[in-house]
Amino acid sequence: MLAIQKKLTNSFYALLSLPATAMGFALSIQISALSWILGTKYGLDIHDVGLVWAAGPIAGILGQVIIGIISDKVWLWKGRRRPFIFIGGLLAALMLLALPNIDVISSAMGFEGILGVAIAVALTLDLAINISFNPTRSIIADVTPEGVERTKGYAWMQTVSGTFGVMAYVIGAVWNNYLLIYLGVFLVLALSIIPPFFIEEPRQLAASVDDDDEPAKSKSSLNEILVNIQPLWGFLIYSVYALTARMLKFEMDNYYVEIICFAITIAFILKALLKSTEGLSKSKAGIIGFKKVLAAHSFTWIGIQTMFVYMFAYVQYKVVLPSTVSEADLAIEQGRIVSISFLILNAVGAILPALVLEPITRKIGRVKTHSICISTMAFGYAGMYLFGFTPSAIYFFMAVLGIGWAATISLPFAIMSQKVDQAKMGLFMGLFNLAVVLPQLVASFGVGQAVSQAEDKSLIFIICTVTLAISAMLWFMVKDDAPAQS
Repeated sequence: MLAIQKKLTNSFYALLSLPATAMGFALSIQISALSWILGTKYGLDIHDVGLVWAAGPIAGILGQVIIGIISDKVWLWKGRRRPFIFIGGLLAALMLLALPNIDVISSAMGFEGILGVAIAVALTLDLAINISFNPTRSIIADVTPEGVERTKGYAWMQTVSGTFGVMAYVIGAVWNNYLLIYLGVFLVLALSIIPPFFIEEPRQLAASVDDDDEPAKSKSSLNEILVNIQPLWGFLIYSVYALTARMLKFEMDNYYVEIICFAITIAFILKALLKSTEGLSKSKAGIIGFKKVLAAHSFTWIGIQTMFVYMFAYVQYKVVLPSTVSEADLAIEQGRIVSISFLILNAVGAILPALVLEPITRKIGRVKTHSICISTMAFGYAGMYLFGFTPSAIYFFMAVLGIGWAATISLPFAIMSQKVDQAKMGLFMGLFNLAVVLPQLVASFGVGQAVSQAEDKSLIFIICTVTLAISAMLWFMVKDDAPAQS
């Protein structure tokens, strides 16, 4: 074991963050370039772009859970998480290389259209990212003690990953997305393969202990998994319906299914948040706490994913550009605005976690800090809806949104990891990911249909505002297991 790992120095936290940084960089490329390249180079409409984006969350539903379960139990190449980081990094690099060559691949395979190949590439890319994201996050919990040090680990993860994400958007904005993609192939491969060799994983993971000093009995059956994700049932039902309807080309001229699924979601979320843990064993209380985190976190990702997928459409329809921009350069300029917007979002997201949010959590607690950040994000989306019609206004409000983004991709992991069986961190990290991918499917299908039909694309930020406001209210109802330090 390296001395920096024994002492848990800042340099070790930086090293520990690099595998997650590789996947974060791949995700940044996906966010910056996927909608742009599909809409401009390959001519897909908004509805089809949403379908391509839906392929990734579908991969994540099974990918993270299965990989989490397996990585909790295997030991290969002197690591539990290491093999999956290697495999995911290699696949992600290959799919990034394929992204600007979808038309070439489609022609070589004899296909007339490119939609199927685009979905296959996006699906494999996101599956690769999901394969690696679970172990890159789980390994932080594996090698750090509970409490302050673990929060610090996830804060450093986001700071380092966010810094590279900023670099990704700088490259896209200053140069072009093609350079970004090809540079990403190299970085993703290097950062996912080299750093794990210098991180020593524990051979045995300590199981949680109940209040009677007996090891907690934690199951991994399908029934138990479904019970553990009960707050997400409404999202799951709608995702299955929407995916089936799209495959069968079935359309309804009403929103009955959406209303029913929303009612189911609210019912199970309130059930989870209002359930008391008084008198329960540590393991049972932890499961209830885990459900509360799922409930609060899910609505965050409807809004965030809506912004990621449809930001380019919003810029196309709503943003006023100078008359000096020619028709030929219009798409390039719009793509640059999106790249700069996400650059600013990620710059704030990179600076805040380790330098600002982590110190604040020591004073007021992680959950309260996160709740305030999500509330700020809701106000930022409202500002985007009311005033975001020029590039400068968009850039300002993206900086505001960065506060919530910084919290979203750092603090929930630390909050969740304190509540579950440490010996099954991979499983619960995978289940926690469902609070991301199932709402993403809602954004890709339900929101995509609404945005496509709406003449005023500002609907995008109405949806973002409402869902983040709901999420903020739900987070304020979650109890923090690690109280603030005096």
